[in-house]
Amino acid sequence: MAIFLLLSFGVFYFVCPYWIDMQIEKKIEYIQMHLEEQYPGETWSYKTVPHRESGYKDVNPYYIGVTFETEPEVEYQYFARNKNDIIQTGFSIKQELQSDLLHLE
Repeated sequence: MAIFLLLSFGVFYFVCPYWIDMQIEKKIEYIQMHLEEQYPGETWSYKTVPHRESGYKDVNPYYIGVTFETEPEVEYQYFARNKNDIIQTGFSIKQELQSDLLHLE
């Protein structure tokens, strides 16, 4: 029984980072569809949490940062539960802004 538990934990810790990567990719696809619908004709880039690196253990890897080309000084945070449940959870500003946020939902 102890060997089974040890083997199970070993498999879990080996597979878990790959599982998280697959879930992040799926959530980016959902967010991509949402943004294409909300902001047609615009371009953006994504930023994900480097969850495999030290120092990011306490950061939720499922929050996806989105930076729009038309608003490069702002990073919006999105969270996708599924393709129909996507929310903007916040934003961070890289510089002092002179105007309103263009993509605040």
